[in-house]
Amino acid sequence: MAQRTPRNTGLAALLDEADWSLTQCARAVNRAGQEAGLSLHYDQSAVSHWVSGTMPRAKVRPIIVEAFARRLKRPVTPAEAGLADIGPSSNPGNGETVDDLLDLGKADMDPSRRGVLTKALYSAALVVPGYPELAGSDRAVTARRTARVGAGEVEIVRSMTERIADMLDLFGGGHARPMAAAFLVNTVAPYLRADAASAVRADLLSAASDLVYLTGWMAMYEREHGLGQRYYVKALGLAGAAEDHVTYCRTLRGMSLQAGNLGYGTKALQLADAAAEASPKAGPRLHAFLAGQQAASAAMTGDRGTAFSRLAETETALSKADSRKDAVGGYDLSAYLFHTSTVLYHLGDLPGSIKAMQDCLRVQPEQERQGRVHANGLLAGRQCELGHLDAACATWTAFLGDYEQVSSARGDEHFATMRTMIRTHRTARPVRALHGYARQVAARKGTVV
Repeated sequence: MAQRTPRNTGLAALLDEADWSLTQCARAVNRAGQEAGLSLHYDQSAVSHWVSGTMPRAKVRPIIVEAFARRLKRPVTPAEAGLADIGPSSNPGNGETVDDLLDLGKADMDPSRRGVLTKALYSAALVVPGYPELAGSDRAVTARRTARVGAGEVEIVRSMTERIADMLDLFGGGHARPMAAAFLVNTVAPYLRADAASAVRADLLSAASDLVYLTGWMAMYEREHGLGQRYYVKALGLAGAAEDHVTYCRTLRGMSLQAGNLGYGTKALQLADAAAEASPKAGPRLHAFLAGQQAASAAMTGDRGTAFSRLAETETALSKADSRKDAVGGYDLSAYLFHTSTVLYHLGDLPGSIKAMQDCLRVQPEQERQGRVHANGLLAGRQCELGHLDAACATWTAFLGDYEQVSSARGDEHFATMRTMIRTHRTARPVRALHGYARQVAARKGTVV
C-alpha cells in the first residue's frame, strides 16, 4: 500500500496567517518568481498539492518562502514553511570569500549576465550576522603570497571609492556602478589575495568594505534589491574581518533603508536598531546618521513617540559634529531634514513633510544631483497629493532639469510617477507646459513617453 505524504501543516498555517486563498498565494509566488527570472504559472491546484505534502521544485522553494515573508512583513524560514533545505543559493550571505566577490563583480560588469544577476530576489528572511560573529575573522579573505601590498594600495582603494561616490552624486548609479564593479574585479580582488602586514591588511579590508557597501547602495538605488543585498552582506563580512565597527554599522543602516524602501517597516527598524546597538562608541556624526534612520523606521511602524525622540537625538548629535564631510555614508543638515520629512510623511503630516523637504533641498550641496532628483521627485508628488498643482509642476520642472543629466532607475520611477499623476490634469496650463518639457527630456534620454 502506498504511503501517504504527510500534510504540510507549516504551509497551511502560513496561508491562514497571510489570509490568502490558494489562488492568491499562487499569484504571489508567480510575481516573486518573475524577479528571479523564473516564468512561473502556478494556480490554486499547485498550492493545494503543496499543502497536501507535495514538495515544490528546489529552485521554487525560496520563492515561496519570500512571497510569505513579504505578505507577513516578517522573516519566514524554510522550516516554518514546511519546506526542505533550500540550499546555499537562498542565502546571500554564504561564502564570504574573495572568489565570491570576484564572481559577483564580474557578473555585474558583464551586460550579458547582468540581466539575470539583477533579478536576484531580495530576502526579507535573511539572518544578518552579528558583529561579534565577524570581528577579527579573516575568513572573508585568504591571502596568497604571490604579491605584497602596502599603505599605497589602501590609499588607491579609498581614493577610487571617493571618486566613484562623486560620480554617483553627479551622474547617477547607472554610470558609477559599472566602474565600481570593474575596480572591484580588476584591482581590489587581487589586492585582497596578496600578502600584507597585519595592520595594512586590516586597513585594506576596511577600504574594500567601504567600496562594496557603496556598490550595494548603488544597486539598491537602482532598484536591484537582491543584488544590493548580496553586496551589503559581503560588506558586512569584510568590515567584520577588518574589525571596522563604523562600516559594519553603516552597512546595517543601508540594509535598514533598503527594507524600508520595500515596505518592511518592522524589519527596517530592527536593522536600524541593530546598527545603533553595534556602535556604542559612535562619534556625533555617525550617531546622527544611525539615529536618523531609526526615526524614519519607527515612523514607518506608526511609533510616533520613538520617531520624534530619535529625530531629536539626531538633531542634537548633528549639532555636535565637526564640519568634515564623508565621501561615503556621510550625514549633514540636508540628510537630517530629509529624515524629518520622511518621519512627518509616514505619520500623516503632509504639509509638514513638504516644508521639511523644501528645507532639505535649500541646503543640499550643489554637486549632489542624484539626491536632488530623488528629493524633488518626492516633493512634487507630495505637493500634487496635497492639491498644490502649480507648485508640483514647478518642482517637477526642476526635477526634469537634473533628471536629464542623471542615469538613475529611481529617477525613472519618479518620471513615471509624474506622468501618472498629471494625467488627470492634462488640460491645465502648467501641466501642458510640463508635459512638453517632459517629452523633450524623454526624447533626449531615449525614454518612451
